[in-house]
Amino acid sequence: MRYMELREQLCDVCHKMWQLGWVAANDGNVTVKLPDGNFLATPTGISKSMITPEKLVIIDAEGRVLEGEPGYKPSSEIKMHLRCYREREDVGAVVHAHPPTATGYAVAGKSLDQYSMIETVIAIGSIPLTPYGTPSTDEVPEAITPYLAEHDVFLLQNHGALTVGADLITAYYRMETLELFAKISLAAHLLGGAKEIERPQIDKLLYLREHYYHVTGKHPGYKHYNKDEQ
Repeated sequence: MRYMELREQLCDVCHKMWQLGWVAANDGNVTVKLPDGNFLATPTGISKSMITPEKLVIIDAEGRVLEGEPGYKPSSEIKMHLRCYREREDVGAVVHAHPPTATGYAVAGKSLDQYSMIETVIAIGSIPLTPYGTPSTDEVPEAITPYLAEHDVFLLQNHGALTVGADLITAYYRMETLELFAKISLAAHLLGGAKEIERPQIDKLLYLREHYYHVTGKHPGYKHYNKDEQ
């Protein structure tokens, strides 16, 4: 993908996030890893509905601005993004947003770490709730680090959601899948509770997930079963 196309794609993702109601005001942030090891990032203080290609900034692995319009800088939460890239060489993009239903689970202190929907098992695996961390500090990166090796989607306690992917569209789709699963899980709860898929069937689905990512060259993130795994 050409450089300008990547900038435009990142803006498209930001606009979709705003249109879907995942972010308000200047909430959320998105980054993409560039071939030279630097990162394209959304600037802080700007609504995702108003992001344009020229407003994006380029930062290095320490979060220092290398290129961007005067006064533009990345979110103070960039530390969370950089930790994802540092811990996972396969990660090419990171998306942070506040999708309402999924964030409702995070605010309620409830994970979505269960296998109750076939498509979710295959697409994103289990979804842990990471411990509370004060935004813009090292607490958030430290809180997510233990989960990064085996997960691609995270609920951030009292905060929102985080997804990673080999590319930007993969990370974005994972956020879409997370929010849909959260809505379905809430509906199932109102109907008496979700029924987890039986373990033999889960193993088959995990095999499909492993095979899919082997074919595409993307991170499996499927190893974790759930809280009842022995």
